Amino acid sequence: MSARTFLTSGKKIVAIGRNFSEHAKELGNAVPKSPFFFLKPTSSYLSNGGTIEIPTGCEVHHEIELAVVIGKETRDCVASEVMDNVAGYALAIDCTARNLQNQAKEKGLPWSTAKGFDTFSPISDFIPKEAIPDNSNVHLWLKVNDTFRQQGNTQDMIFNIPSLVEYVSSIMKLETGDVILTGTPAGVGPIKAGDVITAGMRPASVDEDIVTLNFNVADRHGLFKC
Repeated sequence: MSARTFLTSGKKIVAIGRNFSEHAKELGNAVPKSPFFFLKPTSSYLSNGGTIEIPTGCEVHHEIELAVVIGKETRDCVASEVMDNVAGYALAIDCTARNLQNQAKEKGLPWSTAKGFDTFSPISDFIPKEAIPDNSNVHLWLKVNDTFRQQGNTQDMIFNIPSLVEYVSSIMKLETGDVILTGTPAGVGPIKAGDVITAGMRPASVDEDIVTLNFNVADRHGLFKC
């Protein structure tokens, strides 16, 4: 198994919540004192160029994130050794049915429905670790219909990538091809059918984006109705 095939071989998506203080504040959440995460199904992956589907009655928001792709079995890994276990990266969008998430939060219920719909994890292909020599200084951006919605930098993360992997691996074993979504900067907002989402990522060491994303948005005609 290779980390490069994470889209088809990875077993889990670990999504870090509230890892940018301004994003936590824009949703009225307290800034966490330790990492907080939830799980997303790998069936929610959507390859670059695909179509994000909006379930009936859902207010879906975009959240641009740097994704870390695990390269080998990782358990109880101290932060100083984490990068030996990271194979590479990807650029991802954590889609969220915000109205369902808010309802779940009010009732103290999990976010699985709000986060787990098919197409709710749009993501790029694998990016080798060498392409991002410093993961603590990466510019992320997202546009909806050619208007900037999110612009942020991983230097504003509350918990850096080594500390995130240390924390998660202290709880559950990470395996080859598993992905950690490391949190989103401020500016999240709704998307609707007919929108076009573009996004990109640029390490501070280069002058141009090393990857760009492009997704259409359409209504989902399925059984689920909110």
